[in-house]
Amino acid sequence: MTETLLGQAAQWLDDGRQVALATVIETWGSAPQPVGSQLIVDQDGNFEGSVSGGCVEGDVVSAAMDVMDSGEPRVLAYGVADETAWQVGLACGGKIRIYVEPLGA
Repeated sequence: MTETLLGQAAQWLDDGRQVALATVIETWGSAPQPVGSQLIVDQDGNFEGSVSGGCVEGDVVSAAMDVMDSGEPRVLAYGVADETAWQVGLACGGKIRIYVEPLGA
C-alpha cells in the first residue's frame, strides 16, 4: 500500500496540491496500526491511508493542515489515560507517535 500511497502523494503534488505525510513512528501496547503505517493529506483535507484505523485520523488531518501552513514537521502522541478518556485518543489502550511532515517545496 505504501507504494500506492506515495504514488498518490506524488500525483497530488503534480496537480499543484499541498501535501503532508503522517507516519507511525512508534507504538506501545495494543496499537491499531503498525510502525510505518502512513496517511497523506492535501490542503483541502482530503486524505488516503490510515495511521490508527480511524481512532485519531481526524486530529491527524487537522495537524497535517497546520503542518502544511507552517512548513514545520510535528510529532503527535496519542494514548488513553483517565484524564483524557473523552478527548481524541486510542480506545484500544495502546499508544502511538506519529511524525507529520510537509511534502514538496
